[in-house]
Amino acid sequence: MRLLTWNIQWGRGMDGRVDLGRVARDLRGMGEFDVICLQEVAVNFPGLAGNDGRDQVAELAALLPGYTPIYAPATDLPDGGGGRKQFGNAIFSRLPVGQVWRHLLPWPVDAGVPSMQRVLLEVVARTEFGPLRVMTTHLEYYSLAQRQAQIDAIRRLHAEACAHARQPRAGEGEAGGSFEVFPRPASALLCGDMNFPAQAPERPRLLEPFADGTPAFLDSWSVLHPGEPHAPTVGIHPVDFVDAPACFDFVFLSEDLAPRLAAHGIDARTTASDHQPVWVELV
Repeated sequence: MRLLTWNIQWGRGMDGRVDLGRVARDLRGMGEFDVICLQEVAVNFPGLAGNDGRDQVAELAALLPGYTPIYAPATDLPDGGGGRKQFGNAIFSRLPVGQVWRHLLPWPVDAGVPSMQRVLLEVVARTEFGPLRVMTTHLEYYSLAQRQAQIDAIRRLHAEACAHARQPRAGEGEAGGSFEVFPRPASALLCGDMNFPAQAPERPRLLEPFADGTPAFLDSWSVLHPGEPHAPTVGIHPVDFVDAPACFDFVFLSEDLAPRLAAHGIDARTTASDHQPVWVELV
């Protein structure tokens, strides 16, 4: 099972052009992936630099045939013309998808800095080794307090899901009703643009063990490269938000999946975004 995560900056490359076709071509050039997690995907958001009113979820779905698209807008605003403009995260899966959750993350007041609403998108994918929760997010960049609150919320949601896995809820009524029970397993991958460097205190905060026995998250890079500095995912090509190359994009996995982790890769060549894609393989 191969998963890729990438902050595509609404398809805006280092040349300033928005080109989702280029994003799709570069994705295909990196290999075959079962699940593709994308951050900064826009729908009808012409105010973003270089963008227009296109529906990027629909456009990417057309460019990625065979994948089921699932979208979670974090920002949902009126467009001034009777419609809505949205900005958030998407998962494209060619594995069967079970239940889907769209969790708005905390947004505590931090009036001194810019910020926006953030979201965690969670799906259950059916893999050859059983059901697997896949979560993708894009944490706040400017506010440390908000980023910490979002990390704590993700940990609470993971613990809640693991509690459901230990004690599945009862159904009600006939099959197909709103109380129908679908698997929500403890095994999980969490990926995305975390907006903190690998050496920041937010990383150990996310990886902290749980007191109730919930499987902790591990950093996939560190599982395969213990003691080695993380390979950079931003700043390989010049950007204005880091002074030197750094790792902001991660794949974390519940500790039960560590024996299945076979590979971790970063594509340092593509210039289709201001972030680099990161991928993992589970066997």
